Amino acid sequence: MRYKVGVVLLAASAFAFADAKADAEKKITEAASVFTEINNVPEKGIPQDILEKAHCIGIVPNLKRAGFIVGGKYGKGVLVCRSSASASGWSAPAIIRVEGGSVGFQIGAGETDLVFAVMNERGMQKLMDDKFTVGGDAAAMAGPVGRTAEAQTDAMMHAEILSWSRARGAFAGISLDGSTLRGDNDENAALYGAGMHTRDIVTGKVQPPASASALYSTLKHYTAKTAQR
Repeated sequence: MRYKVGVVLLAASAFAFADAKADAEKKITEAASVFTEINNVPEKGIPQDILEKAHCIGIVPNLKRAGFIVGGKYGKGVLVCRSSASASGWSAPAIIRVEGGSVGFQIGAGETDLVFAVMNERGMQKLMDDKFTVGGDAAAMAGPVGRTAEAQTDAMMHAEILSWSRARGAFAGISLDGSTLRGDNDENAALYGAGMHTRDIVTGKVQPPASASALYSTLKHYTAKTAQR
């Protein structure tokens, strides 16, 4: 009987691991689509100068306001950081969770796609903590909109995180103040092995999965200094 129970538990664990990996790879693919769709509309995309200067970019597809109402998580997405050691110029994608804060009140009912850019080294280091609060641990602001727009205000130039949301066809800057960001340990373990934290992933200690190829392609197209305006 114990043997049968052990076999069942191992099988259940294997299925759970496979599901976590599939979920993580789906988020990476969805993140590439969201980033492409947002920046395909130049007059409503993320300013080119911000994309060129960003140290890290986070993309969270289908963020849910309902999670805030019941006190649960908003959603999960991916985080990549610049990496000179990578052929793509970006680190492997880490799976992150966004929770709490005031985002739900700003985006209204339903779902939204969230994108944020980490603009300096200090913000990047904070993002690598196991958990940190936007606005408390890192200064944040709603980002400007328009590929040719520039972050010219003093406050925006000193912000560590700029963020945007897309909901019901509308794209606008949004504040993440009060939200917490942390790595999703289960899905990161499914992709890269047990014990891999956000810091390990975005500093080049793991190889990216094949599912990240589309994400790297769209990042290269829109974040390079030679990107089309």
